[in-house]
Amino acid sequence: MRCPKCGTLDDKVIDSRLSKDGATIRRRRECLDCQSRFTTYEVLERNELRVIKRDGRHEIFERSKLLGSIAKACEKRSVTLESMEHVVEDILQDIENSQEREISSKHLGALVMARLHALDPVAYVRYASVYRQFQEVGDFIEEIESLGRRVALTPDQAELFKK
Repeated sequence: MRCPKCGTLDDKVIDSRLSKDGATIRRRRECLDCQSRFTTYEVLERNELRVIKRDGRHEIFERSKLLGSIAKACEKRSVTLESMEHVVEDILQDIENSQEREISSKHLGALVMARLHALDPVAYVRYASVYRQFQEVGDFIEEIESLGRRVALTPDQAELFKK
């Protein structure tokens, strides 16, 4: 690794630590020439993934766009950034396990909805409204009613929704 201070390639690793999620390794290094210390991160290199959009265009997959759409759905909800990042990593792991180099936006949206359904019902409905392109209030009502059928209500919640 090239020293950022003097540019030489001679260094030694002083300390290595695995990140919390296990996706990166943090290495503390010391230059053997100038004794400057610096940190490097080792990350697994993933194959380039492409997304096939609804109109047939192909785009390079961007993790930040996926996280942004999930964050938008979870806005003003009690969902931590760590939970959202965990959802993204789960989705990426599923895609890598399938060994596909291209994924349709439809399939990607379904993976997100499945994770959001388990994480937060309100975020799920928000995401579904964009993903399924809801056009009127009735679409929201149908989705919320179907959500109620899929999720068992507690006795207190059932009392609230009695007609």
